[in-house]
Amino acid sequence: MKNKQKKKNGRSLFYRISAWLHLWLGLISGIVLIIVCLTGCIWVFNEEITGWLEPKTVIAKQDRPVIQPSKILEVASREYPDKQAAYAIYREGKVVEVNVGARRSGSTLKLNPYTGEVISKVTRQEGDVDFFRWILNGHRFLWMPYKIGRPIVNYSTLIFVITLVTGMVLWWPKKWNKTTREQSFKIKWGASFKRVNYDLHNVLGFYALLVLFAIGVTGMVWGLEWWSNGLYWATSGGRSLPAYTEMKSDSTQSAHNKFTMAESMDMVWQRVTSSNPRSTGFYMSFPDTAKAASVITINVYPSKGQYYNNVRYVFDRHTLEELKEDNVYAARFEEAGFGTKLRRMNYDIHVGSILGLPGKFMAFFASLIGATLPVTGFLIWWGRKKKKPQQTYAKKTAAKAAIE
Repeated sequence: MKNKQKKKNGRSLFYRISAWLHLWLGLISGIVLIIVCLTGCIWVFNEEITGWLEPKTVIAKQDRPVIQPSKILEVASREYPDKQAAYAIYREGKVVEVNVGARRSGSTLKLNPYTGEVISKVTRQEGDVDFFRWILNGHRFLWMPYKIGRPIVNYSTLIFVITLVTGMVLWWPKKWNKTTREQSFKIKWGASFKRVNYDLHNVLGFYALLVLFAIGVTGMVWGLEWWSNGLYWATSGGRSLPAYTEMKSDSTQSAHNKFTMAESMDMVWQRVTSSNPRSTGFYMSFPDTAKAASVITINVYPSKGQYYNNVRYVFDRHTLEELKEDNVYAARFEEAGFGTKLRRMNYDIHVGSILGLPGKFMAFFASLIGATLPVTGFLIWWGRKKKKPQQTYAKKTAAKAAIE
């Protein structure tokens, strides 16, 4: 009796629990995952698509210095006299993108990196977003209020990771032979719709599983604090994730400034760029002149299209002294421990750029397959659900005929 209970229909209790979880968790989170996966597909290539749609933003690399921060401040104050430059992004082969004013309701200037010429300017109102920001909003919180949509996405992603694990359990054949290998690794295109749909779910799900698992695990790092802390603890040998501390300038030195803001920015810019002559990108944050404690921040990106090995510099805006941070982004990547390295690679793993352009294509196709899994899975369930009454009727008919 005990053995019979353990293996019902030739399947173990573990298998049946996995099947139950896979079905109902998949049905619960399906619609959310379709949206998250499809928006993720588009976001992966946001920089490349922008370059194709806006060819003016592509500026061929030239053998001469790029514009200094003082030039950016000059252009920004000329174009928007009542606003202040917030940050500037330098990318090799691209325009310099400058955000002026508030982050959400400010304006964007795109400048030629060698001449400072204005390529384009866009003034945003509160709530205005461009296409890719709209895509990212859907990916992160389903275009709902942030406090509502964000947890839905985060826990749906957790559910998705669980369904990937249970899916692997269901995919694994009871016995390995020629027939089961073909069923597990090949799609039988000439079969019925139900069989092709089953193969699309089963086979494509297997091929995309590892990439989707990596995408899901890294995605939860930004949304679930307990997951973020736990993952860092597990990968760093039991160390706690250092809390983020906001760096501040010594506001008591504000009355002793010897240089203008433009001069200060140029000096730290020269210091950083001379130390990183081969870098392909920079993110510079301008201090808020209304806040004496605000700092100057420059992030250096050594590798084009990748962010994990960036070097971060923070300076006191009054003394120009470099301030030392104590977080996972403070030390150089090469000197960091495994857990810190993994955390710094989180975004690049999530979008596939950790492997360059091939990695992005892997993330794109895996996410596309991920968007189909709830659909093909639902069709499998619906087909079986409709089949059961027919089977019951057939059994009753057969039993009746036997009696007669």
